[in-house]
Formats: sequence, C-alpha cells, structure tokens
Amino acid sequence: MSKDAIATIRQRTSSSYFQSSAISEETIRELVRDATEAPSSFNIQHWRFIAVTNAVDKQKLQKCAFDQEKVSAAAVTFIVLGDMEAYENLSATLEPSVAEGMLTEQLRSNWVDMATHMYSGNLQFARDEAVRSASLAAMTLMVSAQARGLVSGPMVGFDASALQRAFEIGERFVPVHP
Repeated sequence: MSKDAIATIRQRTSSSYFQSSAISEETIRELVRDATEAPSSFNIQHWRFIAVTNAVDKQKLQKCAFDQEKVSAAAVTFIVLGDMEAYENLSATLEPSVAEGMLTEQLRSNWVDMATHMYSGNLQFARDEAVRSASLAAMTLMVSAQARGLVSGPMVGFDASALQRAFEIGERFVPVHP
C-alpha cells in the first residue's frame, strides 16, 4: 500500500458539517467510478448510486433522513443502494473480464451457476450480500472523496421505506446509506 493511501485512510473522518459549494458532475462521476472498484461477491457489483444535488431532491431526502440538515448542506448526497437481484446480470457483468482474458468462459459459466444457486430464492442471503457489497462501495467512495480533499459521512438515520417511496426505488434495492 502506498503511503498516500495509508495517509488518506488515516486522515478520513466522518463529518456532519459541509460547505454547500457546488461539486462538478465530473467529480461526482469520478467518485462513483472509484466506488465501483470495490470488491463484491463473484464481482456481481450489487451497488447502485443516486447522486442528489438539486434543492428539491435534497429536501425530499432530508425529510426521509429525519430532517437532518447535513443532507441539504452537502454539495452532493449519495443514496447508496444494494441490488438484491444483481446476480441476474452476472454473465453480462463478467463479459469484459472474459474478453480481456481475465476469466475463462468456463469460469464465468461456473460463477453464474453458483451465484444463481446461492442467491435465487434466498432473500436473506441476497439482502445480506447486497448490503455488504454496497457498504464496501460506499466506503470506497468516502475514501475517494477524502483523497480529493472532500469530507464525507455515512448516515444510518433515515427511513428506508420513505426513501424508497420518495425516490421511486424498486423493492429489489435495499437502501444502505443516504
């Protein structure tokens, strides 16, 4: 591990106070791109991100987060979701790895079969892994933010059902962090 990575990890802290200055779309995309480098079971990539940047959506989100002011104060608040059915797209997700020679077609087929067997019909297991993988991605996003001189902080104080209704999030997704 590079000393820069160690320093970033050690300097990272959770904040509840943010400057509301704008953050560029490019930076938001870079944060999400970095977050998608997080590990996940079978490389399923169970995560989905919603970047909340406009005032109307921030107000909706703030109501779902028990009116915590930091939701509106932050330049961007990410809703991090775990996809409990992401395994259904595993074959396509692994295609680039097969094309680059990182995985054989046989190994991809084996992983798809194993993942389907493990996740299909096992809602608790699918939910647990969606939360675990999305949480790893959320932490990677926060470390990426720190490395860019930004502050962040995860939130557990929110009403997941209200959030799903307010942002029309399907049942296959479990809100992990706003």
